[in-house]
Amino acid sequence: MSRYSPLERRAVFSLSGLFSLRMIGLFMILPVFSVYGTTLSGATPLLIGLAVGAYGLAQLMLQIPFGLLADRYDRRRLILIGLALFALGGAIAALSTSIWGVIFGRFLQGSGAISAVVMALMSDTVREENRTKAMATIGMSIGVSFAVAFVLGPVLANAVGLSGLFAATALMGVAAIFIALKFVPRAAVARRQLPLRYREQLVALSRHPELSRLNMGIFTLHLVMTACFVALPPLLVSAGLPVAKHGWLYLPVMLLAFIALIPAVIVAERQQRMKEVFLFAIVMLAMAMVALSQAQGLVALIAAVCLFFFAFNLLEALLPSLVSKVSPAGSKGTAMGIYSSSQFLGAFLGGILGGLSHSLPGQLSIFVILALVVLLWIGRAAGMSQPRYGKSLTLQPLPGVLLTTAQIEALQALVGVEELVHLPEESVVYLKVDPKQWSDSALSGWPVKILPT
Repeated sequence: MSRYSPLERRAVFSLSGLFSLRMIGLFMILPVFSVYGTTLSGATPLLIGLAVGAYGLAQLMLQIPFGLLADRYDRRRLILIGLALFALGGAIAALSTSIWGVIFGRFLQGSGAISAVVMALMSDTVREENRTKAMATIGMSIGVSFAVAFVLGPVLANAVGLSGLFAATALMGVAAIFIALKFVPRAAVARRQLPLRYREQLVALSRHPELSRLNMGIFTLHLVMTACFVALPPLLVSAGLPVAKHGWLYLPVMLLAFIALIPAVIVAERQQRMKEVFLFAIVMLAMAMVALSQAQGLVALIAAVCLFFFAFNLLEALLPSLVSKVSPAGSKGTAMGIYSSSQFLGAFLGGILGGLSHSLPGQLSIFVILALVVLLWIGRAAGMSQPRYGKSLTLQPLPGVLLTTAQIEALQALVGVEELVHLPEESVVYLKVDPKQWSDSALSGWPVKILPT
């Protein structure tokens, strides 16, 4: 794992920033909508729940279509379209006085299903040896957004009401558009021949054994996370921590967990022990579920939550990085779309499972059930292959040289080149090569130089 280049740093922090703005806008609604939503005309408990879930439903439906498009069209443009839909949906919800208007606005917000596109663009603009660190940064931004939103949401709702809260989400969408236009780099990916039909590509990736294993992993991780955050808040309240202060617990815990996972990420990438670190993180997640099932008192609960966030954040960093390593060349967008759909499906079913936790018989704990689910995941993950580690090269055209499309395609065709990403605005070309087949002498006579990393 090497240091970020200036371009990588700009890509990582700009993409994390727009991710964070979207997530704060979404999460701010969660702690207050069940109360404030009752003031909308036509509101019922069922429709309030539908308004909360409409975003996730749209995401579940549209992650794969956006991913398929991301393998064929400009990824930054797709991100801008998704952010525009998010901002428009927030504005519609802000102007609505009925629950149905809010449901439509929330669904429109979710229809900007760009998570897969953002992850694919991150993979384009960050060298392979830095991707896990980059994914950890995005995961951290989401986690911090969660805690900030749970602190900020009740404050804003009390000050400006529900419509003002939705208006704030629309403004955050506009701010994210500005970041995308100003800072997010445009990448032109040299693609190997894709299937002519979307369906062929989708079926091939759905049947890919290693990707299927990872899709099951993100499904399980978000099922566990969502179920936990349905069942955990009442336990914290019973232990003496009011709901209004939960955000102040999550924020420092997330920060500590992020610091703790840095050595694990270094071991995974620099020592090329990705599989071992991945399995270790799943075991830690199972231990966290057992700890939550046995926790008595606030201190024990907080310790268990710390263990959970360490495992969760580490897995949130490793899983998309593994997907980017395993995905066939030219298919990262589609692979990330299937991955993101699995994530939202897990979150949806986790919410249902968490909601059923209060009706479990006897002393059976929801966390015991979740521990068993994670053990099933360990069994499936144990058979994974150690991902292949390629070598990354950064090329820069010589002064005055503009690489043509034909030259980019010829570079892609060199022996040992597995992936090529061209960033014309930055005058940079990224190559991922197989070190067993590649020789730097292949670039002899080319009007480019290899930049030091």
